[in-house]
Amino acid sequence: MDKVLHDARHWQIAALSTLLVYSIAGFDFGASILPSAVAIGTSLAMQIACSKLWRRPIDLRSPLITGLSLSLLLRTDALWVTALAAALAIGSKFTLRIRGKHIWNPATFGITAVLLGTHHVWISPGQWGATVWTATLIVFFAILVLGKASRWDTALAFLGAHAALLFARASWLGDPLAIPLHQLQSGSLLLFACFMVTDPRTTPDRRSARLAFAAAVAVLGHWLAFFEQMRPALYLSLFVLAPAVPVLDRMFPARPYDWSDPPTSRWNMLSLATGRLTRIAGVVLGIAGTLAASTTPVLAFCGFYVAQADSKLFNKASKVVLARDGSHTAITMASDYEGDPKEFALVIPVPVVVQKDDIHTVNPDLVNRLDAYTAPRLTEYFDPDPCRPPIMLSMMAKNAVAGAMAPAGMAEDSRVLGVTIEAQYEVGVYDILILSAKESDGLVTWLKENKYRIPEGAEDVLGSYIRQGMHFFVAKVNLERQAKAESSFLEPLQVGYDSAKFMLPIRLGTVNANGPQDMVVFAITRDGRVETANYKPAKMATKVDVPLFVRGDFGPVYKAAFDHAVENDGMRSIFLEYAWDLAAYCDPCSGTPPTASELATLGAGWTGPVQQPQPMPTAPTMRRPLVPPIMPGNSLGFITRLHIRYDRGHFPEDLAFTETHDKQSFQVVYALHHPFAGPASCAAGDAYRKSLHERFTEEAANLGDLTGWSTADIRSRMDKDGETAAATPR
Repeated sequence: MDKVLHDARHWQIAALSTLLVYSIAGFDFGASILPSAVAIGTSLAMQIACSKLWRRPIDLRSPLITGLSLSLLLRTDALWVTALAAALAIGSKFTLRIRGKHIWNPATFGITAVLLGTHHVWISPGQWGATVWTATLIVFFAILVLGKASRWDTALAFLGAHAALLFARASWLGDPLAIPLHQLQSGSLLLFACFMVTDPRTTPDRRSARLAFAAAVAVLGHWLAFFEQMRPALYLSLFVLAPAVPVLDRMFPARPYDWSDPPTSRWNMLSLATGRLTRIAGVVLGIAGTLAASTTPVLAFCGFYVAQADSKLFNKASKVVLARDGSHTAITMASDYEGDPKEFALVIPVPVVVQKDDIHTVNPDLVNRLDAYTAPRLTEYFDPDPCRPPIMLSMMAKNAVAGAMAPAGMAEDSRVLGVTIEAQYEVGVYDILILSAKESDGLVTWLKENKYRIPEGAEDVLGSYIRQGMHFFVAKVNLERQAKAESSFLEPLQVGYDSAKFMLPIRLGTVNANGPQDMVVFAITRDGRVETANYKPAKMATKVDVPLFVRGDFGPVYKAAFDHAVENDGMRSIFLEYAWDLAAYCDPCSGTPPTASELATLGAGWTGPVQQPQPMPTAPTMRRPLVPPIMPGNSLGFITRLHIRYDRGHFPEDLAFTETHDKQSFQVVYALHHPFAGPASCAAGDAYRKSLHERFTEEAANLGDLTGWSTADIRSRMDKDGETAAATPR
């Protein structure tokens, strides 16, 4: 028994298994059952086959650890890629060896191989979030596993070096401590530190070499992440440096690690009592994670759309359209500015000098239509007569109609203050400058002297952008051209540029903000859903049955639901409200889809040339493909709608995005079910009336869970509106 307890692989299997259950049950974008089964099954099968081929004893512990690791870390839209990653991972153990040790950690090798060799893989650094609960859970298991495996020193060396680099970078940029602290509070980082970089079979045998190796992984990962803008930077760093381990072992020889040899150091030993407590706590944490996962009723996607909840519901809500194609990003900013045009000023950090051909004004109707098209929806159903068998019709659903020249002296003043005017343009009614600066104080002084409004306290944030080599896109309204314009409102501005950075700067907007702000981001991409890489992605609840009175109050109800979701989450997640491939069918469609030309106008240049806008119907169309005709692979793109409520305390970093290959459709939909209004004088009718009591109770509970409202108050409103009277026999 002692031999079993002292083998770290047994504890690692228990730890990773519990984390997998927690991930499947507790995270919207965590692991899922079928890919996990494929990863684990392929790993075990490959181990058996290779063991027989190489005539070695069959030991399934190591492949089980690899399969569990792949389940937790690998994200792909194709099961064959999961199987390939598992096969490559296990195959590398048998073929890529030096003096009895693997060159690469099997899971790292499998993930990196399919990441570099296919277009179906992505890494989601933000999937575990930054909650204390997740961090505590992972660290708790790490104490157990690393204590048994004698690799505490490696994890601490890596985390220490990584933390030192983050704090040094923040100090150099002038960033607040909240930013490196947020970057360290990552479940993905802890998972990597505790279960990947500490593998005894792929790290140096001597402690001093191990510490140097762990620090080197942190340094290279830091460079890849911040200078090369690579999302899976740590995995690539470990992959690149792993071949150095045999060299270090040759230069600094030590006794190789033996899984079955129990450690004797007081630093590494954990008592049996601690192990038992750990196992008990692990089970409790796993069960709690499972129970904490949100569940929603299943609902067929057909019926009557009767209402929508667009961004107008939320105060201080801004709308941003991001179109991403390779390294090119187009950002369209829909301003809700309603003041005097002479007071309008816009300052946006951009990674490169933007060219005039990449700056446009956009008709605000396009952004508003995209908002309405992707907004959360309310759908309506009518129960059939329970005394008559339903007649299946071929059509079950029905839609309800439901740059300017710089002023004299500006260039001279800019040189004195260390500000360089890189470019200047006239675009519509806007005068636009592209600036670079040497110091934040000089930039702030220059902006204020030239009538650009800058919030108090912006110097530190601007200084951070300057040290990162960012430029500044600044725009003001030219009053003479505005007076001649046909329209009095300000059109949204669009900025396009080529850069590896896929991000959205939000820090300047939080410097002097009066309370939290809402922002809706519409991301248009070629391949799939967009998610944030540095904040936890989450889904709003969908396919929920709600009481009938919601029909008249859907806007306030959804606002209350979003408020409640943000409150429960602690304002730390980015919520998905819509994700849909424009080549997919909808049943029914939520509205008139954007055309190829409109998508091109919003920055999705791959959809074709921009054409003159044509009048479009406002009523949605029923049961039709979004972009007829649809041919395999002929997609205009994928639309993602993200809703963010943020402030400086909870979102200290700018938003960093990842384009995944996930094309699974998602839309926030609540459902109304009208009871049958006829007599229903039959045995089936009596049973139907009795079942309505349970249904009304469930609908009230659903709405209470969504909004945090009192269930008693909801039932009282249902009774007042006569909804529950439908359960009375007639």
